[in-house]
Amino acid sequence: MNDNKPIIYLDNAATSWPKPSSVWEAMERNMRESAANPGRGSHTMAVKASRVLFETRKRLARLFRIGNPNDIAFALNTTHALNLAIQGLLKPGDHVIATSLEHNSIRRPLEALKRKQGIEVTYVPASKDGTIDMKALEAAITPRTKLIAVTHSSNLLGTITPVGEIGEIARRRNVKLLVDAAQSAGVLPIDVMGMGIDMLAFPGHKGLMGPQGTGGLYIHPNLELEPLMQGGTGSKSEAPEQPNVRPDRYEAGTQNTVGLAGLSEGVNYILKETPEAIHAKERELTIQLMEGLQSVQGLTLLGPGVEVERTAIVSFLLEGVDPSEMAFLLDQQFGIAVRAGFHCTPLGHETAGSYETGAVRASPGYFTEKSEIVSMIDAVKEINRTLKA
Repeated sequence: MNDNKPIIYLDNAATSWPKPSSVWEAMERNMRESAANPGRGSHTMAVKASRVLFETRKRLARLFRIGNPNDIAFALNTTHALNLAIQGLLKPGDHVIATSLEHNSIRRPLEALKRKQGIEVTYVPASKDGTIDMKALEAAITPRTKLIAVTHSSNLLGTITPVGEIGEIARRRNVKLLVDAAQSAGVLPIDVMGMGIDMLAFPGHKGLMGPQGTGGLYIHPNLELEPLMQGGTGSKSEAPEQPNVRPDRYEAGTQNTVGLAGLSEGVNYILKETPEAIHAKERELTIQLMEGLQSVQGLTLLGPGVEVERTAIVSFLLEGVDPSEMAFLLDQQFGIAVRAGFHCTPLGHETAGSYETGAVRASPGYFTEKSEIVSMIDAVKEINRTLKA
C-alpha cells in the first residue's frame, strides 16, 4: 500500500470502521474503573460491571423493540448466536427451511445436524438478484417443519429479504422464525414482535458500531432452547444443572464486559442517529458506487439493480481480472480496503452465478465519504486500463 495515502475502508460488511469515539472511550473507562466479573460478586466494581451489561441489554431491547431485555443472550458474534439458536432448538427428525442466500453460519450448523441427528433441510432457491419466491417458501413447509432460518440481507448481494412477510407465513403455519441480522442490525429498522421474529441473531462489530467479540441472540419469551454451553453463571450455583432463569441460562462463563461497554455506546449512537438515517446515507453512497462502476467496461454488478433498495454491499466481477488480484491491487496501489473471495457464502455465489470465481465486495459505511467512493471508482477504472492495455 502507498504509505502516503490514508486508508479508504470499504469492508464494513465484515467489520465496521471507524467506530464512534464514545465506543473506545467507554471500553477504556470500563477497563480502568469497573472491569470486574459481572454477576459474580456484591462489591462495588462487580455491581458496576453488572450495570454495564444491563444497560447494554436495555439499549438493544429499545433498538429491536424487545419487551424484556433479559430475553437477549450475549454472544461472541452472529455465528455463536446462530449456533445457540439452531443447536438449542432442533431435535432429530425436525425439518428446517433456509434459502440459497445463507451464510455458512446458518448452513454449516444445519448441515452438521443433518449428518449427526438426521434433521431435514430444504434450501428455497432465490433468483439471481436474491429475490425469494414466497410461494415456494410456504410450499416447502411440511408437518415436521420446525424452523425457518433466513438472512435479513445477503452479505454478497445486499438483497433485503421480506422478513415481515416471512414472519406472517411462519406464524400462520406455526413455525419458528430465526433471522440472521449480520448485515441489517443497526442499519435497517427491526421490530421483533411486529415482524414475527422468534430469534434474532446479531453482531456487535458491524452495523451496531461495537467491537469484535460482541453480539447476541434475542429469544422469544415463550421459546426455550437447550444451552449451547454449561458452566458458571453466578446464579443458582448450588444446583448441578444450568439455571432456567434468563439470561443466565444461555450465558455460561464470564462475559466480555469491556467489549459490551463499547457495544452499549455503539447502540446508543445508533439510537440517536436512527437506523433510518444511517440506511439513507449508506443508500446514497451505494447508488453512487454502483452508478460509477456500471460505466467500467467489462464489469458486472451482482445483486439487485440500482433502483432496488439494498444494504450497502456492492459485489462485482471484472472480465479477465481475478477478484483476489483486484482486491490486492486496490489495497497495495490505492490504499482501498475491500474483500474478495467467497465471503463464507458459497450458496450465495451459486445463486449469483459467481461460484467459479468469487467476487470483489465493496461495502461503504456510515462514515464513508463521497470522495472516497469517487476514489474507488477511479481506482477500478485505472486497474482495468492497466491490466488490459
